[in-house]
Amino acid sequence: RGGIGVIGNDWNTNHVTEHKRFPCTFEIQGSNHHSVGSNSSINKKAFYAINTIQVQTCWLIGRHIIEFEQDGLDRAEYGKGIINHVAESLTMEFGKGFDERNLRNMRAFYLAFPIWNALRSQLSWTHYRLLLRVPAAEAREWYATETAQQGWSTRTLERQIGTLYYERLLTSNGNEKSLDTGEQVGTKDFIRDPVILEFLGLPNSGKTLESTLEQALIDNLQGFLLELGKGFAFIGRQVRISTETKDFYIDLVFYNYILKCFVLFDLKSNELTHQDIGQMDMYVRLFDEPRRRKDDGPTVGIILCSHKDRSIVRYSILHENDQLFATTYRLVLPTEEELRMELQRHQERIADQFNGDNHRN
Repeated sequence: RGGIGVIGNDWNTNHVTEHKRFPCTFEIQGSNHHSVGSNSSINKKAFYAINTIQVQTCWLIGRHIIEFEQDGLDRAEYGKGIINHVAESLTMEFGKGFDERNLRNMRAFYLAFPIWNALRSQLSWTHYRLLLRVPAAEAREWYATETAQQGWSTRTLERQIGTLYYERLLTSNGNEKSLDTGEQVGTKDFIRDPVILEFLGLPNSGKTLESTLEQALIDNLQGFLLELGKGFAFIGRQVRISTETKDFYIDLVFYNYILKCFVLFDLKSNELTHQDIGQMDMYVRLFDEPRRRKDDGPTVGIILCSHKDRSIVRYSILHENDQLFATTYRLVLPTEEELRMELQRHQERIADQFNGDNHRN
């Protein structure tokens, strides 16, 4: 059988240098991105070099299993006996780190990412193992891109995958197009429903005071910014706006440098009402007039509520509005199955609404 070769800068997928071999000089399964990166005595370039070798090793072993041992066949039934054989051989030659489970991950890694030059140097082997949990190729690619661009740790990536971040963003407000970062983005591309706030540590039983929710969001601002997505910067809390006779206070104000607009949040621990919608509409208008600059986009208002009646949303100014939104929040992390069912129901409601609108037209 062919050896597992080193990839050089001029390596091409149709040729393998088979006479060179190298071991994994670290335990693959026990890779710890944080402990290596946090050691100030290790030069960053050395860390990236070690990381690249580890990812390269895993990719090459996966390639070897598919292309040489399985003759290019990716069907699982061809791999069972072969993987056991390769695991025994590698363990005997290089030591631990090459058990059957790890080799299955490496095999899946190559099948999911067959082009070496398309891999992200910012991602560790642990990142890629987490990405293998994502079945859809488009979603997997999106998570990989966001991880590289946003510098997500493995813990952050695991949280985002577990909360179906991509799927929530894709389905919110009927946004069914691809979330390719090269496309022109609009306000709806940044809205997700529900918003998952499990990191606040608030109890899910009983009514949560809006002041308690606000303070918890301030105390966990980094987690909230992560859930909101790219481009958000915190401006202030309880920001005052005024008419000629009265003062009002906006719970939270952010600025999104991608959308180039202010984003206002009004927190509601009760079910959404039409009064809440009218209040946010007024807040946006009062805030927009004195603070919006010439190069800013229209101010966006988001009502973050515990529950909402879809009919109120449909028959209010929220319907097909690009400035006002109502989204629900969850204080506990739902199971993946619960989230998928909720997203499916949301998609069905959007489809019913679309068909109803077309029927009336």
